[in-house]
Amino acid sequence: QVQLVESGGGLVQTGGSLRISCAASGSIFRLDNMYWYRQGIGKERELVAGITSSGMPHYGDSLKDRFTISRDNAKNTVYLQMNSLKPEDTAVYYCNANIKIRAGTGSIYNYWGQGTQVTVSS
Repeated sequence: QVQLVESGGGLVQTGGSLRISCAASGSIFRLDNMYWYRQGIGKERELVAGITSSGMPHYGDSLKDRFTISRDNAKNTVYLQMNSLKPEDTAVYYCNANIKIRAGTGSIYNYWGQGTQVTVSS
């Protein structure tokens, strides 16, 4: 059993900062790429950022200048630092990860967290 648990969401004013976290736990042989997605009300889920197991980040359109993804492999945790937040950043932020659950070929599965709400007030 593998779980992804997000934390750190909340209410912040426009221009403020917030850091959200996602910790993976359970039967993990290897934690591969990890991602943050978000979904606002009435909007499709979109990729915010991703990071490889070696720490190489990539970002969704127009977010690189304000958001920073990082990870701590010792803690099986990925972070998203969000700066200069705008009301349009309001969404549920979801953690996603590719996880190898046992040694040998195959056994790589994709998991989602339950989401954490980020609300930016104007």
